[in-house]
Amino acid sequence: MPRAQRNSGLLQGARVYLSGPMDFVASRAAEKKLGWRNRVSQFLQTMGTTVFDPWFKPDVRGLHEYGREDVKSGERIRQRWTYAGGKAGAKARSWCAKQFWETLHIDLRMVDTSDFTISYCPTNIYSVGTPHEIIMATLQHKPVLFVSPPIVFPVLHELREHLQADARGSELLQRLEMEIPIKENPRGIPSLWYIPLVGGENFFDGFGFAPYRKRFGWKADIPIDRHEKLFPPRRPLLPFIEKLNARLPKKWDSKLNRFVPDDDWLLWDFHTRKIRGKHVESIRR
Repeated sequence: MPRAQRNSGLLQGARVYLSGPMDFVASRAAEKKLGWRNRVSQFLQTMGTTVFDPWFKPDVRGLHEYGREDVKSGERIRQRWTYAGGKAGAKARSWCAKQFWETLHIDLRMVDTSDFTISYCPTNIYSVGTPHEIIMATLQHKPVLFVSPPIVFPVLHELREHLQADARGSELLQRLEMEIPIKENPRGIPSLWYIPLVGGENFFDGFGFAPYRKRFGWKADIPIDRHEKLFPPRRPLLPFIEKLNARLPKKWDSKLNRFVPDDDWLLWDFHTRKIRGKHVESIRR
């Protein structure tokens, strides 16, 4: 991995949280080992950025292993969950809430101490924690860089063709599509609530990993690589971050009908020669 640069860009010393589904992904083990967070983390660290990855939570002083997750942590909670009444049911649900409270607590604290958030939000994956994190960052006027890739199901189309001569099979497939539901999103349009929440200039339809794979040694093909080969991002995230490291982005002002400075981008400068407060003095030593 390329070495981190020092004092070379705006993102030197910045902190970023990597938000996105962890529970209802195809494989938690694969997501932790080879998921998008690993690559984005490497990419950001070369700019001297501190990355908060919920798969690899930072140590907490005095609270060993606080909030740590593994690939089976959610399953242990589901096994204990019950809707039963009485003391036994209340005790089981209380245990489940306590077990996941640590995860919720430390993840939101990472959002709170970050300068901005990167959120991966495919419209076909159910998630609750990710919207919570996005809303928290937005309420604090922190930028959220939002990745919403195109969603298509080629196997679904193949299955439809395969069942054309099977009336009962076609009916069952159609009912299944309604029950799940299965909804394609070939343009990668984000859920509409996110659009005013995040802001128009912070949306991306992919990461754009391909041009950087040789530089960072990303040899393993992951599902996102195959997806972005079929659907090359028109607005990829990684080139945007490279430009961000050199110059702050602007936002569109519909009243003035032009781009204006985006004051959500507040990146602290603790390396200035002029000390502007005792609270940052120790950082410079």
